[in-house]
Amino acid sequence: MKSTSDQPNLSIGEIAARFGLPTHVLRHWESVGLLTPARAVAGRRRYGTADLYRIATILRAKEAGFSLDDVRAVLDEPDPAERRRILARQRSALAERIARAQASLEIIDVALRCEHEDLAECPHYRASLAARIGGR
Repeated sequence: MKSTSDQPNLSIGEIAARFGLPTHVLRHWESVGLLTPARAVAGRRRYGTADLYRIATILRAKEAGFSLDDVRAVLDEPDPAERRRILARQRSALAERIARAQASLEIIDVALRCEHEDLAECPHYRASLAARIGGR
């Protein structure tokens, strides 16, 4: 996806600062086909509004656990059914990670409420771990 002349017309340094990224990350994403910024006179990269949204999408997808290959597949897939298949797979994996994190958060909350001297002896803490160890 090529940048258009849409505003803003930002340099790689301006884009990097806006997103809190080192410039080498943007260059890497370009080298693997995730970004194709327009080129100004002297070959300098110029980023437009479409690039801003693409970078924001890449960052959000990375936060959700997407690989760069999956990000590229989602952004560049011309077949909506294939794009949905990729997204459904990623959604399932993310939901599983969220469930594991939620279970861990619940165990931490139980531990924070525990007033026993030895956390491992607390019946509430043990009960919160029972499913993990195959107990009742």
